Amino acid sequence: MTDRAVGRRRRALFLLFFLPGIALSSWVTRTPDVRDQLGLSTGQMGLILFGLSVGSMIGILCSGRFVSRFGTRPVIALGTLLIIAGTVVIGAGSAVRSAPLVAAGLSLFGAGMGGGEVAINVDGADVERITGTVVLPTLHGCFSLGTVIGGSAGMAATAAAIPVPWHMAVVALVATGILVHVLRAVPAGTGISAAPSTPGPGPGPGPGPAQRSGPQVWKDRKLLLIGAIVLAMALAEGAANDWLPLLMVDGHGLDAAMGSLVFVGFAAAMTLGRFSGGFFLSRFGRPAVVRASAVSGAVGLLLVIFSDNAAVAATAVLFWGLGASLGFPVALSAAGDSGPDQTARVSLVAIIGYVAFLVGPPALGFLGDHYGLRSAMVVVLVFVASAILIAPAADTRDRTPTAVDAAPRTPPSTDPAGQHQRDRS
Repeated sequence: MTDRAVGRRRRALFLLFFLPGIALSSWVTRTPDVRDQLGLSTGQMGLILFGLSVGSMIGILCSGRFVSRFGTRPVIALGTLLIIAGTVVIGAGSAVRSAPLVAAGLSLFGAGMGGGEVAINVDGADVERITGTVVLPTLHGCFSLGTVIGGSAGMAATAAAIPVPWHMAVVALVATGILVHVLRAVPAGTGISAAPSTPGPGPGPGPGPAQRSGPQVWKDRKLLLIGAIVLAMALAEGAANDWLPLLMVDGHGLDAAMGSLVFVGFAAAMTLGRFSGGFFLSRFGRPAVVRASAVSGAVGLLLVIFSDNAAVAATAVLFWGLGASLGFPVALSAAGDSGPDQTARVSLVAIIGYVAFLVGPPALGFLGDHYGLRSAMVVVLVFVASAILIAPAADTRDRTPTAVDAAPRTPPSTDPAGQHQRDRS
């Protein structure tokens, strides 16, 4: 690809990640209104969110296979269309006050996010490989920027008492326009695995790369530790995306508009962390950044859970957001750099992350129904604290090259500190 084509591709991926951020935060900021319209308890809202979990699991489990067979572009397109359809159905369910319809809309939404964003991450990792520059933190930063803009619009819509169906319809129209505008810039064929041929050893005909290295991915201890980092940090992000407005309303006595404002603060902190991530990664390396992120997230969660002062809790959300900002994208970069078959490695870690991001938070609703949302967040705190201990797994410089690694690729350049360019990703 030419430099111009790569630039268009990168901008397209940024917008494709920006889109679900807007859609997700639009839903999150209206959860108090939807709960009140449907007359649901916290536990029942957890059941509604279970629709998001079911859909996301379907999308996640299918995404790697679909990308390997069809490439990233059609999977991204289908995932985005499902997000748009889910947003419309959520609005319709709110209009007719139907909890099952809202759950069905969340299922479509989850399938789109679970499948489409795994494909976008694979495509983003490929752009990192081509350009030798940091892409994934900025890519996820665009998602966070989308949550800031969507959350701000949702807060305004909540304060102005704009009906949820109208709000969701506008979001769907914006998302459709973005998809039509950028999809052509994403090239076909990225992520497709070589088809297996007649089995045989040695350099002759034999299993393709996906078949040869796929099973080994699950046995790679370091890759699984990277997956554990993603699980912890994605759970921290997903818990805030699903529950933060209600956590501040029910747990700290804020009204719905102020709860939405706190969520916007969280999203802004996430955005700041992700757009500034390249600076810190180039100077301190992945393990130090992951460890600092986990410490910040743990401190923020600790204060939100155990402080009875609403102002302190609202301020601590900023530390929570900064802490959750870089763990997911940095670990994905480390996964892609950890050995052969980049598609399989990034897909595996992305799947772990999206399971935590989309499936974990609804389970917190059941805990919240019995013990309160503040107490339920202790589970998230434990996972984030564990990431402090396993942060060294994000350093992939000691990986031993294999026969597949020996395939020709662009030699990495070095930065002034002497680190390889790929270590900066």
